[in-house]
Amino acid sequence: MWQTIWRTVLVYIIVLIIVRIIGKRGIGQLSPFDFVVAIVLAELATMPMQYPNLPLWHSILPLLILALLEIVLSFAALHSYRLRRLLDGQPQIVIKEGRILKRELRRARYNLDDLMAQLRERGYPDVADVETGVLETSGRLSVVPRSHRRPLTPADLGIAPPREGLPVVLVMDGTVIKENLRQAGRDLQWLERELSGMGLSAGRVFLATMNCAGQLFINELDSE
Repeated sequence: MWQTIWRTVLVYIIVLIIVRIIGKRGIGQLSPFDFVVAIVLAELATMPMQYPNLPLWHSILPLLILALLEIVLSFAALHSYRLRRLLDGQPQIVIKEGRILKRELRRARYNLDDLMAQLRERGYPDVADVETGVLETSGRLSVVPRSHRRPLTPADLGIAPPREGLPVVLVMDGTVIKENLRQAGRDLQWLERELSGMGLSAGRVFLATMNCAGQLFINELDSE
């Protein structure tokens, strides 16, 4: 039993490291090549659990070789357009000026039901409202709506929008994120002054964020 446990833990750690090294693309963003690599990785990872008598290196060595090939090809694809097209394919325009391009659908082996489902998911059930529809290499549909269906923006009204950006997390679970604090141009003394003015300390804060305007949002820890 203990042999199975340590083999499982070891393979888990190796696969976790390999996945972290390969990249951060989500399942919905995987190219066909990456998807095949993920399937093979999963199959190789299960071998030590399925066959306890199999030497562990029979699984680990192919995992490392596969990870190395993936890394090498990924770096090569960064500098080669042809290699990217070979590995990932290229996007296809399947809707143009409100008309579905049947030939492109046939080339992509993409049926109308799938196309209409993706249009509905993006809030465009009527094809006539779509200026351009692009089938990405991941299989997802990108939609550029026609001008009369696009949401109104501040630029359309001649208004200068306020500065926007992601809020910075300063405290999480009672722990001060010093790196984020430094990037926000603040120091620990400033944070302590702000919190003490509210009768709080960092240890009593569940989440503290600061927006682009310098305003703090504080969510206290619930008392148990």
